[in-house]
Amino acid sequence: MRALGKTPSRLKDRLLARSLDATEITEVRAQSQNDMKKSLNWWDLIWFGLGAVIGAGIFVLTGLEARQDAGPAVVISYVVSGLSALLSVFCYTEFAVEIPVAGGSFAYLRVELGDFVAFITAGNILFEYIVSNAAVARAWTSYLASLCNRSPDSFRITTSLAPDYNVLDPIAVAVILAVSLAALFSTKHSSRFNYIASIVHVIIILFVIIAGLIHAHPENLSEFAPYGARGIFKASAVLYFAYVGFDALATMAEETKNPARDIPIGLVGSMVTTTAIYCVLALTLCLMQPYNKIDPDAPFSIAFQAVGMGWAKYIVAFGALKGMTTVLLVAAVGQARYLTHIARTHMAPAWLALVHPKYRTPVNSTVVMGITSSVIALFTDLSVLANLLSLSTLFIFLMVALALLVRRYYVSGATTNSDRWKLIGFLIVILGSSVALSIVWSTGTNGWVGYTVAATSWLLGTLGLWVWVPMARKPQFWGTPLVPWLPSASIAINIFLLGSLDGASFVRFMIWTGCLLLYYVFFGLHASYDTAKAAEKNFVSQNLAEGDRVAAQIPSVVIES
Repeated sequence: MRALGKTPSRLKDRLLARSLDATEITEVRAQSQNDMKKSLNWWDLIWFGLGAVIGAGIFVLTGLEARQDAGPAVVISYVVSGLSALLSVFCYTEFAVEIPVAGGSFAYLRVELGDFVAFITAGNILFEYIVSNAAVARAWTSYLASLCNRSPDSFRITTSLAPDYNVLDPIAVAVILAVSLAALFSTKHSSRFNYIASIVHVIIILFVIIAGLIHAHPENLSEFAPYGARGIFKASAVLYFAYVGFDALATMAEETKNPARDIPIGLVGSMVTTTAIYCVLALTLCLMQPYNKIDPDAPFSIAFQAVGMGWAKYIVAFGALKGMTTVLLVAAVGQARYLTHIARTHMAPAWLALVHPKYRTPVNSTVVMGITSSVIALFTDLSVLANLLSLSTLFIFLMVALALLVRRYYVSGATTNSDRWKLIGFLIVILGSSVALSIVWSTGTNGWVGYTVAATSWLLGTLGLWVWVPMARKPQFWGTPLVPWLPSASIAINIFLLGSLDGASFVRFMIWTGCLLLYYVFFGLHASYDTAKAAEKNFVSQNLAEGDRVAAQIPSVVIES
C-alpha cells in the first residue's frame, strides 16, 4: 500500500527514465541466470523469416480480401503492405544490430522512449503474438478440413456464446500446444525443422504458381479494382496480418553468431522474398477464378477444384498446413523471448525470465504464451483476429520508426536544448500530418485540399528535421538508409493504414491498452522502479569499490617510482 501512495512520483520517474544499450545487453540479460546459446547465422534467419511469415495470411486472407474489399487489385494491396513492412524492417534491423537482445522492439523502445512507452508497446507486442497464433491456428483447422474433404465447422463446436466467439476450435488449441512444446527444447533444432519444412513449402508454392498459371484466365482481371482505391487500402491494412512474424527475427539477435552481418541479410532478404511470393500467389489466384467466386476459407484449394484439378487441392492444403505450422513455431520462439526480456525488467513476474540451464530456452515464457494463445484460439473468429492483429502490428511498427528518429537525433548530454526542442517540434509535425492524412482518408472526405495540406506538412516536417537538426548519433555497425526520410515515411504509411481499419478493432485495442495501463500503475511500475533503483545502487557501489581499489594501489606505485 505504501508503494501505491508513491505512484505519482514513481510514474514521473519512469516516464522520463531511459535505459542504455549496455544495460540491456549486460545487466538486464543477466536476470535470466543462464545465457541463450548463440547458434544462428544469416541462412537460419532467412529461413526463419520465410517460415515466420508465409502462412495463414496468404493462404486464407488473400481470398477473403479479394472477394470483399479489393478484387484482383489485392495484388496492389500486397505491394502497399509489403512496402510498409519493408520500411519497418530497415528500422528494426539497425536496432537489432546495435542492441542484440531477446527483447526486440521492447528493448529498443525502452532505450529511446522510456519504460512507460516501452511497456504499453510491449503489451501490444504480446497481444499481437497471442492473436496471431490464434488466427493461424484457426486457419490451420480450415485447411485440415479441406484436406479431409470436410467443412471447417465439422471440426468445431457451436455454442450459444456471443457471435464471433461462439464456435469453439479444439484442434487449434491442440496445434498451438504441440508447437509450443517443440519450441521448448532447442532453438537450433527448431531452426532445422523450420528449414526443412520451409523448403517443402517453397516447392509447393512453386507448384501452385505454375499449375495455377496454366489455368489462368486473363479476363478475370478485366474488373481489376471493383471497390476502388478505398478497398485496396482497406485490404492492405488487413493484409498486414500476412507480414506479422518478421519482428520475431529481431528477438533472435541474442542467439545470432554475428548480428552485424547476419541480421541485415536475414531480415531484409526474407522480407523482399516474401513480398514477391505474396504478389505472384495473389495474382495467380485472381487469374484462376473471378474475384466474386473465390472461396473465403480455403481459396487456393477450391480454386484448383473449380478448374478441374481437384487432386491438387490436397497438395495446396498440405502446403498451407506446413506453412502455418512453421509460422506457429517461429512465433512460439519469438513471443517467448519478448516476454522473457520484459520479465527481466520486472515489468512482468521475474520467474518468466528464467532460461532453462539445459535447453537454454525460456521455458516458463514459452508455456505461458502457448496456453494464452490456445485459449484465444478456442473462442475467437478469424475475421475478428485479423483486423485486431493488423492494428497492433501497425502501432508497434510506427513506434519503432519513431524510436529510430529519436535515437539518431537525440543523445542525452550531447544534444543541446535548442536541438531537442526542434526535434520534438518536427516529430509533432510528422505525426500530426500523418494522422491528418489518415483522418481525411478514413472519413471519405472528397477534394484535394485536405490531402495536399497534410502531405505538404509531412514533407516540411521531415525536411526540417533533415536540414535543421544535427544528427547526434551514427550507427556503429549497420544503419538504416535515408534517415530521416525512410523512418518518417514508415510512420506516415503505418498511420495511414491504421485509418483503413474498422472502428470495432480500435475499441478492442483501447480496451486492451486500458487494461495494460491498470496493470502498469498497480504492479509493473512499482516492480520495475524497485529493480531499476536497486541496479543504480549496485552500480554506484561497484564504482566506489573500484575507486577504493585504485586508491589503495597509489602509494605502492609512488614508492616503486
